[in-house]
Amino acid sequence: MFLEHDPVELLAVFGGLGLPKFRVRQVRRWVFARKTTSFDEMTDLSKETRQLLTEQFGSVLQGKELTRYRSGDSTEKLLIEWQDGERIECVLLRDDRNHRTACISTQVGCAMGCVFCASGKDGFVRNLSRGEILEQLLRLNSLLPQHERLTHVVVMGIGEPLLNLDALLSALDEVTDSDGLDLSVRRVTVSTVGIPSGIRNLADSVVRGGKSYKLAVSLHAPNNQLRTQIIPQNRFSGIENILNATDDYFKQTGRRVTFEYTLIDRLNDQPEHARQLIHLLRNRTAIVNVIPLNPVPDLEFRTPPAQTVQHFVEQLQAGGLQVKVRLRKGDQINAACGQLRRSGEWGVDSGELIVESGE
Repeated sequence: MFLEHDPVELLAVFGGLGLPKFRVRQVRRWVFARKTTSFDEMTDLSKETRQLLTEQFGSVLQGKELTRYRSGDSTEKLLIEWQDGERIECVLLRDDRNHRTACISTQVGCAMGCVFCASGKDGFVRNLSRGEILEQLLRLNSLLPQHERLTHVVVMGIGEPLLNLDALLSALDEVTDSDGLDLSVRRVTVSTVGIPSGIRNLADSVVRGGKSYKLAVSLHAPNNQLRTQIIPQNRFSGIENILNATDDYFKQTGRRVTFEYTLIDRLNDQPEHARQLIHLLRNRTAIVNVIPLNPVPDLEFRTPPAQTVQHFVEQLQAGGLQVKVRLRKGDQINAACGQLRRSGEWGVDSGELIVESGE
């Protein structure tokens, strides 16, 4: 598979085929800059070279797009099936600031078990490979007009990124490479449920490679009892260990950490929860991203009333925290935060979306 190979590995493969080194950069330019996924369409290569590459790799893409949904707010969601029959979803988000953001998955299914999230309901199957992570980005980038490209990448889809860190970092190298998608590291966010060892491994990779990606931690509760109820994985870590790891991340990278807090009606949205959250974070250089729950049809949890959300945010701000509220995007097609699934086979309101069959 072409996308499984980094540039150094491609030099070896191309050399073994008797092709000169400059062909690697030439082909990569077609793939990442010109959005070309067929070697036959790389017209500045000889017919013999194109045939040779097709025989070696087949196609640039190895998965199959099963369905594509487009919502009224221009969000698009893809369901991709891999060669082993497993599936994931990924999302393209657009906003009024001309941001074009890819939300990608890192695993087939998820083992974290967050009670309000659809992604883990079908369980964990396997990690995605470097190539499968990259393929999502190329497919989402290809949904844009030829003159446009992705502006941001958020690793917030299905799976726990820090449990597949090697493959993820290898893929993100192509996102920020000048011969790849050429995005600034400041436009790439890695979101984790909070794996202390993984956070430290990510920080160490920054020291080694110099790429300080944004880190977002899904906190969702201000105390261990409630957090373990919402995120069972918390019993193996605990909030204090997570915060110590994020403190280390800030010290090593200089990047503020974002703490994501999904507000769930009558569960973690009360004034005492806001007070506890202020106590946890007020002496840290951090941002709190408040996310009103995106409901999942077959789960019991609900979004708090708008007045509750506003009061919670105002209380955090009065306590000295920097707060942002996540705008809901893509919920018409179950593409909002917490709504992605690996099956793709669950309710959407077809009256509010365009459905296209993929190939």
